[in-house]
Amino acid sequence: MGRVSGRSCIVTGAAQGIGRAIGEALLNEGADVCFADINGGKVAEVAALNSERATANGGKVTHARVDVTDRDQVQAMIAHTVDVFGKLDVKFNNAGVNKPMNFLDVTEDNWRFILDVNGLGCLIGMQEAAKQFIRQGTPGKIINTASVASRQGFDNVAPYCASKWGVVSLTQSGARDLAKHDITVTGFAPGVVATEMWEQVDQDLMAIGAAERPGQAMEEFSAEILKGRVAKPDDITGTTTFLASKDSDYMTGQIVMIDGGMTLV
Repeated sequence: MGRVSGRSCIVTGAAQGIGRAIGEALLNEGADVCFADINGGKVAEVAALNSERATANGGKVTHARVDVTDRDQVQAMIAHTVDVFGKLDVKFNNAGVNKPMNFLDVTEDNWRFILDVNGLGCLIGMQEAAKQFIRQGTPGKIINTASVASRQGFDNVAPYCASKWGVVSLTQSGARDLAKHDITVTGFAPGVVATEMWEQVDQDLMAIGAAERPGQAMEEFSAEILKGRVAKPDDITGTTTFLASKDSDYMTGQIVMIDGGMTLV
């Protein structure tokens, strides 16, 4: 039996990167997993590719297209998951975006885009998951993706930093309010992870003159990582599976740093 056998989980932002790795690690440990993403075609492919993994480990897999800023779509995603798996036990609010801009150039549109997905999307996801747990009359786990940028500000990604500081606050606020329903709220904060998002951030930083060559931004951001290298998505999933399992039942309101020692807090 795996650590999360029989648990029904949703992972948003699961078409690629950390989200996909989280979902696949949960399947490896026997969970039922709904891979959810705004890119419906890609997340459907990911779910299909993981059907054998799910079967081999005693779980099931499904997928959903979702815009996490749209409450109706989030409700539909949860209803679909419950219809397929019979319940919901764990909700990962992992979907996130970034669009670097130099501090003095940040626009209202840039701010709203990032804060809506990373902040409002997290809030809606937490609320709707909690409502489902309460309807079921069961304990539940909500797990939010923060960032090393939730612990200090960086000059070219100010809205992203603000949004991830917001995730930390939402995690603490949710933990305080939902404890009476036996719902825990935790999160994790990755540092520099080699994913498709970082590839895009690298290009965006070059476009605004904050980097001169491909790979420079990642090198500079990761120069002080004590582990001496950037993370791979698989470096994150040991912790995320732990947070989804009964082993973390006495944890709530906490953010676990998984940054290789980049920021010591």
